[in-house]
Amino acid sequence: MEIGELEIGGLLELCKDLAIQAGKAIMDVYDSEGGFEIEYKADASPLTKADRVSHCIIVDALKEKYPRFAILSEEEKDNKTRLDNDYCFIIDPLDGTKEFIKRNGEFTVNIALAYKHKSVLGVIYVPVTGELYYAAAGRGGWLKEENGTVKKLQVSDITEHDKVRLVMSSSHPCKEMEELIEKNNFTNFVKMGSSLKGCLIAKGDAEIYYRHNPTMEWDTAAMQCIVEEAGAVFRQMDDSEMLYNRENPLNANGFYIINHIKNKL
Repeated sequence: MEIGELEIGGLLELCKDLAIQAGKAIMDVYDSEGGFEIEYKADASPLTKADRVSHCIIVDALKEKYPRFAILSEEEKDNKTRLDNDYCFIIDPLDGTKEFIKRNGEFTVNIALAYKHKSVLGVIYVPVTGELYYAAAGRGGWLKEENGTVKKLQVSDITEHDKVRLVMSSSHPCKEMEELIEKNNFTNFVKMGSSLKGCLIAKGDAEIYYRHNPTMEWDTAAMQCIVEEAGAVFRQMDDSEMLYNRENPLNANGFYIINHIKNKL
């Protein structure tokens, strides 16, 4: 069963609304005078009340509105029956929990829909700035700013080596990235948290993002749809396509996002 034009439009509007609702709930925790408690999951990654509240807002609504679709969320036990479903929402209720804890504002709400293993819808909301990035396959990528202004996302056309801007993780440094910077003599780069790195490329404020460290499906699904609709190239490190709703949601091969194939390293 294919998703019709009317339904994908309604889906996108719902996901945009849910991302904003979740973002506001996250900010209530972020701005709370008493601070917030931090727990640690089995993999040593942090968990806060904001992660859980955001998860409930998004997942409860999606289950009610689209019960026939599967859901894969970072904050919910993986139900492998999703593998039998062509449709799967992929959600990171709070992408950048480490940044949230640091209170640097570099965290997002990520909601995506995969259809037959491909990301066909992506929404990324930035609670601190009120920026809303969104896209659906064939509909382009868009940015709605806090003041209501809507802009079409388009990657930059910069390919000159001395002008390209590289974005990298602020919380997940790795030897491969340091070696890549040194080998290519990059001097123009910025460190940033969460899926904001992909958003920078989508709106033309950076050209290269290489990620060697492992990530999860919910870290990349929304971002991939948005950057590709903005004209970027998104591939795994072996140049193969990134697929979703897999048996193992670990993105073990790494990935890269570039504004133009000429900037492939």
